[in-house]
Formats: sequence, C-alpha cells, structure tokens
Amino acid sequence: MKKIAMTLACAATLATPLAQSQTMWDLPTGYGANTFQTQNVAQFAKDIEQATGGKLKITLHPGGSLFKQPEIKRAIQSGMAPAGEFIISGMSNENPLFGVDSIPFLATSYADSRRLYQASKPVQAKVLAGQGVKLLFAVPWPGQSLYSVKPITSAADFKGSKMRAYNPATTKIAQMLGASPVTIQLPELSQALATGAANNFLTSSASGADGKLYEQVKYFYPVNGWLPLNVTAVSVKAFDTLDKPTQDAVLKAAAAAEQRGWTASEKVDADSIAILKANGVTIAEPADSVKQALAAIGKAMTADWLATAGADGKAIIDAYSKK
Repeated sequence: MKKIAMTLACAATLATPLAQSQTMWDLPTGYGANTFQTQNVAQFAKDIEQATGGKLKITLHPGGSLFKQPEIKRAIQSGMAPAGEFIISGMSNENPLFGVDSIPFLATSYADSRRLYQASKPVQAKVLAGQGVKLLFAVPWPGQSLYSVKPITSAADFKGSKMRAYNPATTKIAQMLGASPVTIQLPELSQALATGAANNFLTSSASGADGKLYEQVKYFYPVNGWLPLNVTAVSVKAFDTLDKPTQDAVLKAAAAAEQRGWTASEKVDADSIAILKANGVTIAEPADSVKQALAAIGKAMTADWLATAGADGKAIIDAYSKK
C-alpha cells in the first residue's frame, strides 16, 4: 500500500507543473454550433491547443449558452470572459464606427466587403483596444439580398408593397423604396409571407435556405446589400498574460481562421443559392432601375453614417473609396 501511495504522490508531483502552466479560456458566441461561423471558431480553438501543446485551451460556448449575443463584448471588457465572438455592427449604438460594415449598399460583394474591412480594421482595432479588447479576426455572413413573392421588374414595384423590416436601417430602406415597413423577426417570417403580411424582404441566402423560405417566396435577387461581420476578440489583459510563443500561436491561428472563414462564407452563399434554385426559386439579377434605387439609398445612408462617425469615419470611407 505504501508503495502505491508513494507512486501516486510522485505522479501528482509530476503533473502539477503541467496543470499550473495550462491557461484555460472560455469563448462564448451567440450563434449555434452548426453555423459555419461557430465551426470556424471551434477550429481556431483546436488550432491553438495543438500549436501550444495544450498550454492554452479554449472552451467554446455556442448558442448564447454562457452569455447572450449582446452581452459578449461587455463580458470581454469586464474580464468575465477572456475571449468571445460577436457581430460588430450590433455594437454601433455605442460607437457608429462599429457599424460601417452594415451601411446598406456600400460594399455589395465579398471583394468590396474585404476592402471595407481592411480600411476599417485599424480604426476599429484602436477603439476596441481603448476598451481593453483586442480584435483577432473577422468573418462576414453572406450578403443581405432581396426576396420577393412576386417578380420585381422595376423600382416602382416596391411602391405599396409590405417590406419586412427588423431594425432601423431596414425600416428606412423600405420607406425610401416606397414600401410599407413591417417589423417581423426571422422565425415569424414564413408565416407572415403565407398570410400576405409581407411581400418582400432583405436577408441572406443562407437564412432563406435554412429557413425554407423558398416554400413561400419564388424570386431571389442577389443584391448583397451588406455583409455583416462577426468579430472574434480577446481581452487585452488576458492576451498580455500569455508568453510570446503562445501569443504568436494565437495570432497565427487567427489569421488562418480569418482566411478560412471568408472562404467558407462564400461557399455557404453559393450552396444556399443553389438550394433556393433547386426548390423552384427564380434567381435573377435586379433590374437597372432597382440597382439605381438601391445605389441611391447607399449614398444617402453612407452620408447619414458619416454625419455621426466623425473624422475617423471619413478616413475609413476615403480609404475604401480608393480602388
């Protein structure tokens, strides 16, 4: 018995340095485990654990299970969570600079969205750093595109229609198009379409495919109004406590996650459009008058944003506008 006890004691002594040297991080996200965004963050965590030999272990908490989506950034700032993922435009009420990626019809393709991100990242990173948050990487959702129960052959077809809205921006878009905005959240959208409470709306190809909105809507126009970004960030304090090799491993994994995430987003978009088409949805380019109307909305709403975003906002748009 004494020999066994001594063996266990020795084993415990040997294990102690490893246990003490391991850093554990919780990483909450508001999105479900089956979304490409969460899967990408899960791979990011695995990459770090592997690269550091388990020295840094990140536990992912999807679906708002640890903190709800609107609470995650604040949790990082306050030290309640070392890291987290959140949609950055959801923070635009505290600083308009966080909402640049979701200005309607400013960046309407993956290439444009990436340029806008590159123009805005230094400014946003500086603001976040001042709040004790370090931006690691950002990945877009597929663009917000146009669905309609009936074909839209010109901008005039919006007039008098009922357009689903879910935030101030989409309400304003509906009004500028001459449609009546109707506030409907995504889970209730299918029923609203079936009863005629809504005739058209903007949402991503993925939402249409996942939500089987093709059962009610038969026209899809890939206008890509905006591509909202999810940001994965870490507490500056938590990052600074890591040794240099571990910090380097985190930054390397973040760069890989960003590239992988953008590629995955484009694939999800293409796959979702294919699902819509396979289920009888007509995929069509918007008419010229619709493109012109949406572009005019983009200019007006960019000007509105610039009026609130100050010199930093102007610097972002100037940098983005340089082709």
